[in-house]
Amino acid sequence: MKRLADIKISALDLVPVRADKGPAQSLRNSLDLAQHVERLGYNRFWVAEHHNMDGIASSATSVLLGYLAGGTSTIRVGSGGIMLPNHAPLVIAEQFGTLASLYPGRIDLGLGRAPGSDQMTARALRRERSGSADDFPDDVEELAEYLGPRFPEQKVIAVPGSDTNVPIWLLGSSLFSAQLAGMRGLPYAFASHFAPRLMHEAVRVYRNHFRPSTVLEAPYVMLGVPLVAADTDARAEYLATSVYQRILNLMRGQSLMQQPPVETMEGRWLPHEKEAVASFLGLAMVGSGEKIKAKLEVLVEQTQADELIFTCDLYEHADRLRSYEILAQSVLGNGLR
Repeated sequence: MKRLADIKISALDLVPVRADKGPAQSLRNSLDLAQHVERLGYNRFWVAEHHNMDGIASSATSVLLGYLAGGTSTIRVGSGGIMLPNHAPLVIAEQFGTLASLYPGRIDLGLGRAPGSDQMTARALRRERSGSADDFPDDVEELAEYLGPRFPEQKVIAVPGSDTNVPIWLLGSSLFSAQLAGMRGLPYAFASHFAPRLMHEAVRVYRNHFRPSTVLEAPYVMLGVPLVAADTDARAEYLATSVYQRILNLMRGQSLMQQPPVETMEGRWLPHEKEAVASFLGLAMVGSGEKIKAKLEVLVEQTQADELIFTCDLYEHADRLRSYEILAQSVLGNGLR
């Protein structure tokens, strides 16, 4: 029976953009955050592939990972995730093979089957490529072959890439990838930081379908968790209004540029919008370290997750740094070390 003290904690950075700062500062902040959580003892630092979103600067995911890995020394760095239908598997194998060759033992390859954007942008990304979510299982298998040992008569190889054996994760917000990850014997990360409704069922499906593989003997589950930690509950509730505004704008199809926190959200959303944002952030940990620790203990008891990966999307970079530090103090038992 796992307890909170038994699990690992990690960070997922959406590389948020402020209108008055721009993407360059967001990218520098991402490295600063990676270095910060590395010192705090976090296990991994992931960034996600998103496109055509003015408030997210992680679109060139593999390029960004090289920057992050080069600026850190011990923390695992990876994608949460690469949206595989946007890419030929060989290209991703070469990119992550290059990363793994430069930073051996530190690179993760998380894969998703969504476009990471709208359909118009997906078409712009793919052009003549026919890739779609329906091809995902075959693309995952092809990619794994490029990253594994070269087999006799193999005509196409990834250089770098071949025999780097970069760990592959499957990511998902529904049951499809949960079942596929189980059948392939791969680690599984559920996107409960924005789609918590199916979390318990997805974890159950993954574990029920799990078959041991050469990379994993037993199921390994990581859950995404929104985080807004502060020195007091009241301060955390105030900072969380930036997150609420961002999700509200996402639902309205408006700009995702970060917004400063406000004293109240009243008058800024309609009742059904408030309910929708609350559902989106159903697993959010908002409060002081003591309050968050208590909620996380319940989450781990209920899910028996092996790892939790936290996303913290606050307006001020200093507040994000502090939030991750409070979490480390609560879960790992200390701060900077």
